[in-house]
Amino acid sequence: MADAQMSSPPLEPGVKEYLSSVDVLLVTLIGGLVVYWVVFYKKREEVVPEFKKLSVQAPSSSQETSFIEKMKKTNKNIVVFYGSQTGTAEEFSNRLSKDARRYGMKGMAADPEEYDMSELSRLTEIENSLAIFCMATYGEGDPTDNAQEFYEWLQETNNSLDGVNFAVFALGNKTYEHYNATGKFVDKRLAELGASRIFDLGMGDDDGNLEEDFVSWREQFWPAVSEYFGVEATGEDCSIRQYELVVHNDIDVNKVYTGELARLKSFEIQKPPFDSKNPFLAPVATNRKLNKGGTRHLMHLELDISGSKIRYDSGDHVAVYPMNDTSMVNKLGEILGSDLDTVISLNNLDEESNKKHPFPCPTTYRTALTHYLDISNPPRTNVLYEIAQYATDPKDQENLRKMASSSAEGKAMYHSWVQESRRNIVAILEDMPSLQPPIDHLCELLPRLQARYYSIASSAKVHPNSIHICAVVVEYETKTGRTNKGVATNWLKNKVVTDNGNKSSVPMYVRKSQFRLPFKATNPVIMIGPGTGIAPFMGFIQERAWLKQKGKGGGETVLYYGCRHQKEDFLYQEELEEYERSGVLTQLHVAFSRDQEHKVYVQHLLKQNKENLWNLIDSQTAHIYICGDARNMARDVQNTFFEIVEEMGGMTHNQAVDYIKKLMTKGRYSQDVWS
Repeated sequence: MADAQMSSPPLEPGVKEYLSSVDVLLVTLIGGLVVYWVVFYKKREEVVPEFKKLSVQAPSSSQETSFIEKMKKTNKNIVVFYGSQTGTAEEFSNRLSKDARRYGMKGMAADPEEYDMSELSRLTEIENSLAIFCMATYGEGDPTDNAQEFYEWLQETNNSLDGVNFAVFALGNKTYEHYNATGKFVDKRLAELGASRIFDLGMGDDDGNLEEDFVSWREQFWPAVSEYFGVEATGEDCSIRQYELVVHNDIDVNKVYTGELARLKSFEIQKPPFDSKNPFLAPVATNRKLNKGGTRHLMHLELDISGSKIRYDSGDHVAVYPMNDTSMVNKLGEILGSDLDTVISLNNLDEESNKKHPFPCPTTYRTALTHYLDISNPPRTNVLYEIAQYATDPKDQENLRKMASSSAEGKAMYHSWVQESRRNIVAILEDMPSLQPPIDHLCELLPRLQARYYSIASSAKVHPNSIHICAVVVEYETKTGRTNKGVATNWLKNKVVTDNGNKSSVPMYVRKSQFRLPFKATNPVIMIGPGTGIAPFMGFIQERAWLKQKGKGGGETVLYYGCRHQKEDFLYQEELEEYERSGVLTQLHVAFSRDQEHKVYVQHLLKQNKENLWNLIDSQTAHIYICGDARNMARDVQNTFFEIVEEMGGMTHNQAVDYIKKLMTKGRYSQDVWS
């Protein structure tokens, strides 16, 4: 304090010293703070109201997330929400929203991911309103990606939906354990919250005839709607165009889409993150044939993901976007007498619709038919109905309309002539020469070409910069004598590593899965994967080998694999036998179904090893994994496990079923299957 005292001014002689040097310092500080508050803080305070005004704005009545405001604005009273993974539920939703016009009502199809679904209770603000839900079930009873948030909201909400009218059509596949689980849940939960079900839950089975299921439900649904709301069909049974054609005669080529899914030039200038709307163009590093003989072509591809920042785990899926066969595209253009290089846009006639175009526009017919539209699968009945008007032969017109109807004769005809004969749009046009639809209307009607999903056949621990695919090329002869080829597998087969000096590439992204190795590497794993079902297990085995190398392994690794002939299609034979020699695969059981008089499948080998399996499952908490065909193999394998548990565990059949169901609930019995 000496310095402070010395620097203090001297007092007049005889004046008493009331303030010490410390007091003087405190007074000075307080004074400074007062000045700062007056000059600076006051100024800031004056600015605050203006700042708040700028940042906090009242919500607009046309807010994009409000489907209610949108319905009011566009005078709609029916909203059709879709939970869609492959585009079918979205397609059905569009058909239902178009149907509404025939009953003097106005509908809109809507993606629940784009809207605030908590507004569902406000639907009562719109007279004669109805919410329809086309909900597909994905994987093991899960909602589709775009319906995930809505599903979670329904689980958690207690909002009253009194006065809200609804109906649900579920899409699923009976070969799966949780058939139509999402649709059933939505139907049940909406009713629990007080909403009024105006028509029974529709059940669509893709293992049977999904199109027929939908047409039958729809045929009964609309009369029920008419009765409920007291409306009548307007008699308008004509084609209703959703999009109008614009031909671009003079347009900058840099503004024309050439196959991109969302952002223009995204294939030229790649920017992470990569997802379903922004796939990564992965160079093909390897493409080799796996089988040594036979008529089929089984292949192993390796996609280079270096520099993409894409991460994956063993058990995930890789989605690839294929291209349609060039000869099919050219054939379509030839039949319809169209210049495929014409640059066009198809613009939604409903200007308020979120969906401005059926696919990225502007583009050419060639690009649309190559990259965006499904021309290989048999068209659905709505396509036949809409194009019937363009048949100049009355008999062709009558047959097309009949096949699109819900009559027993029409359904049988559609099933036989279209589905069983696997007639795609090219075959239909070839077999009905009088049918000449305008190419733009056909492009409006055809469904979108979807990504194909493959179980990743590698481990990121071992292959962080590549993703492996194992697939069988699909090719078969139809009843009409035509050769039909699988779109994606034939396209991948022809993806040579270098094409005219350039690297071949595949648009792809990774979709996460719940098909996971156990958290503890000491847990035994039992893998059952015949044919290309081996794919995810190659990743699992690679990972177990990596863990063993790091001294973290220990659990038994058991594989049951099946193929037709040991000398023809024993996939990854050398690798699997090496893993067995090194002790990574503690058990390798292979069923060669056609190498002996009686067919031997993986389930037969499981039954032969019932004691060992029961010990691993019941005493050592093994995890069971099944990958492959859902219709036959997965079902047969599950029934075999029921028998093993019943016999070895001394249980009744019902108790054995419950035992396996509990393993499923605990994540110890997982399936990655397809139909």
